[in-house]
Amino acid sequence: MTALLDNIFWHALTGAQARFAAGTGGARRYASGFSPIVAFEQPAQPDFDALATCCAVGESLYCAGWSGAAPAGWRLDADTMMLQMVWDAPAPEAGLLPAMRPLVAGDVPQMLDLTALTHPGPFGPRTIELGEYLGCFDGERLIAMAGERSQAGRWHEISGVCTHPDAQGRGLADGLMRRLIRRQLADGETPFLHVMSANAGAVRLYRRMGFRERIETPVRVLTRAPA
Repeated sequence: MTALLDNIFWHALTGAQARFAAGTGGARRYASGFSPIVAFEQPAQPDFDALATCCAVGESLYCAGWSGAAPAGWRLDADTMMLQMVWDAPAPEAGLLPAMRPLVAGDVPQMLDLTALTHPGPFGPRTIELGEYLGCFDGERLIAMAGERSQAGRWHEISGVCTHPDAQGRGLADGLMRRLIRRQLADGETPFLHVMSANAGAVRLYRRMGFRERIETPVRVLTRAPA
């Protein structure tokens, strides 16, 4: 089952989340409006011809697990490394959180504002459809959130974890993650997540929570260039 994690977005987009996918052949992506993530069946030999059929000129996509020169018609805008971490601990305790509730479609504008401010990773207006999202509020203002993104087999990704700068240090995102992790474990799923390798503070936090590093992989941003 761990082999699914080696190319998790491909297995998600051709399996449990195929209804959210676009693309044919050896390339799939989350459809327009979702997180702009692409996956190749064979990351060492990416099928850019297939990807071009479901990607507009000027559109940028995130791609994990692929390295090498960008082919003609594509521009490499970012090239870094990320860690994939998997849960390796008993179910965590979940204390009380102030003004917490599930996030719904009406919260999407605030979710987009918060992710644009804090940059937890690629996020789109339909990403909320990929799983459960929880948020903490200060009055009517969303100040922290966490949710679920890709899923394949028993593996279920924790994603979209972020806190407004005004509310940091209160353990809000940590508490939201713990609730999602407890529910996933109760459902027989194994949580995992992705974090930028350079984000040492987040990596330490996730280790303390109960995640362990599994693999480090390239993550790149590609843009389809004009012909």
